[in-house]
Amino acid sequence: MAQTDLDARLTAIIAPVVAAMGLDLVRVMLSGQPGSLTLQVMAEDPATGQLTIDQCARLSRALDQPLDEADPIAGEYALEVSSPGIDRPLTRAKDWQDWAGHEVRLKLEPKVDGRARLHGEIVGLDGEDALVKMKGSTLEGDSVLRLPLSHISGAKLVLTDRLIATTKPLDPTGADEIIESSPDGAAVNDNEISTED
Repeated sequence: MAQTDLDARLTAIIAPVVAAMGLDLVRVMLSGQPGSLTLQVMAEDPATGQLTIDQCARLSRALDQPLDEADPIAGEYALEVSSPGIDRPLTRAKDWQDWAGHEVRLKLEPKVDGRARLHGEIVGLDGEDALVKMKGSTLEGDSVLRLPLSHISGAKLVLTDRLIATTKPLDPTGADEIIESSPDGAAVNDNEISTED
């Protein structure tokens, strides 16, 4: 899916902060309607593929000042910093290599071979194409679809026993929800900051 100017601006502000903390940026997504917007920043520790609650909280605090100074979003919004979780979204080309052999559900825009949605097994990546074996098919012949990454508007791993077995357990330390606000209940710097896993 094409990145908007605002998406690009948000990523330009957020990516250096994430990198400076030794983390990898997975996704930046602004959702909701004016008055109830949420800016989701999803990141991972390259060593674990996840974030602990403490890492989420530190990243949330580190993003507060750069976002406040740049003020890229009109009006108030909630900042949500999270780990990608086990059934993570696939947002980067490398994800199609890292998660080969696992099931995926994806949305295509525009359609590929008349299909808008697919459920299959990730075979890998070839150049700018994700390779996906349709659910229930064999690896012979045309059963592996070549899907241009530019046509994948959303992709998410399917929670399976194999995926659970592959994923390292997340440290649950600090698992209570953290909300930072001023003593009068107003959001800090016009942004209520909640950290979730």
